[in-house]
Amino acid sequence: MKEGKNSDKEVIILGIESSCDDTSAAIIRNETILSNVVANQKIHEEYGGVVPELASRAHQQNIIPVVDLALKRAGVSGEQISAVAFTRGPGLLGSLLVGTSFAKGFALSRGIPLIEVNHLQAHVLALFIQEMNVETASPAFPFLCLLVSGGNSQIILVRDYLDMEIIGQTIDDAAGEAFDKCAKVMGLPYPGGPFIDKLAKEGDPLKFPFTKPRIPGLDYSFSGLKTNFLYFLRDRLQENPSFIEENKADLSASLQHTIIDILMGKLVRAAKTLNIREISVAGGVSANSGLRNALKEEAVRRRWNLHIPKFEYTMDNAAMIAIAGYYKYLKGEFAGQDTVPFARTQL
Repeated sequence: MKEGKNSDKEVIILGIESSCDDTSAAIIRNETILSNVVANQKIHEEYGGVVPELASRAHQQNIIPVVDLALKRAGVSGEQISAVAFTRGPGLLGSLLVGTSFAKGFALSRGIPLIEVNHLQAHVLALFIQEMNVETASPAFPFLCLLVSGGNSQIILVRDYLDMEIIGQTIDDAAGEAFDKCAKVMGLPYPGGPFIDKLAKEGDPLKFPFTKPRIPGLDYSFSGLKTNFLYFLRDRLQENPSFIEENKADLSASLQHTIIDILMGKLVRAAKTLNIREISVAGGVSANSGLRNALKEEAVRRRWNLHIPKFEYTMDNAAMIAIAGYYKYLKGEFAGQDTVPFARTQL
């Protein structure tokens, strides 16, 4: 088993993630993941998006069984836990309150430290998760991380485990949001991103040219693309009511190509400006096959050392919360019982 390289002491962290619609618990020993359990909420598919009230109720039902299963799979008892880490934000406030309350109660009942974790920071630190009997190369500091999800599109300069700076971010919609909302217009199920990705493999990425905003610096914007896509479909549907159905693959491929081109353009600029070749990606959209292929091609062209997390660590999960908690544990960065969650926070 590969143990953490930052401490001789065996540190076992229970991680709790409840920022949106997935309830997750994980156990990590130093940097080695022992279990990572995720309970999904399928009910939101009926509404085409996450319903906050339903999400928080489901978290209340799922939290205890999920934690219990995580402990059993890890072969760890509650008495062996060194500290409990939880997502403080950003996310849906009702959902965050469930995870926060459980973490507080767990820590208080066992007299162990409580560690609050920034959800965005945890996505980046997922790149350092190790698995038993598997050697995984981690990024070297400093490195750039393209963090792309349903709610965030950021370029982050990572100087150390807990030293991160956002050097570029979306000024309106995130890339994941653009995927999901455009998919909804096309009549695809929620979440739409994976369906776009699947259809794009069968389509022509250059068939339909869409808007690429000109935003100064390293910031992103996706609202213009979303509007352009909506108006484009409106006009074509007036000419041919079957336009979407007849062109779904090409529409998906063209949309995905445009979003990836926007993301990659700013990442390449950041790497050049800072003269950094250590590059990584994180967040839910990093599971997109088109983005992964674009990153790999750019890495070969520009001689980047590219780091892409395993699929299960791209989505919201407690493993990333646990490893973030581990690094904060080493620095003694603990939270009090008066800690409250925040819907919106920065790194």
